[in-house]
Amino acid sequence: MVESSVQLDTIFSSLSDGTRRDILKRVSKHDLTISEIAKPYTMSFAAVAKHVGVLEKANLVRKTRNGKEQIISASPKNIRLATTYLATYERLCQERFDRLDAILRT
Repeated sequence: MVESSVQLDTIFSSLSDGTRRDILKRVSKHDLTISEIAKPYTMSFAAVAKHVGVLEKANLVRKTRNGKEQIISASPKNIRLATTYLATYERLCQERFDRLDAILRT
């Protein structure tokens, strides 16, 4: 349980930054090199590489080498872990809304 909590902390912490969420969205569509990831941003290549490193530490992306290039791709396992965690709370909220709706109808 503690290990799962630490994983979730790392996942949600890494997703707290808009740049990292954008990077994850882009690599979810297709694999990109770090250079391709860096193109639309005004920050340095090193800053983009650090963002990718944070996502990699959270196991949201993975790096593979193709010669000198590092290819970044989405890693869905931890995305599923976060989705499952959030779905639990979505169900709880929905149950409360359903109970409230039933009370208001009577």
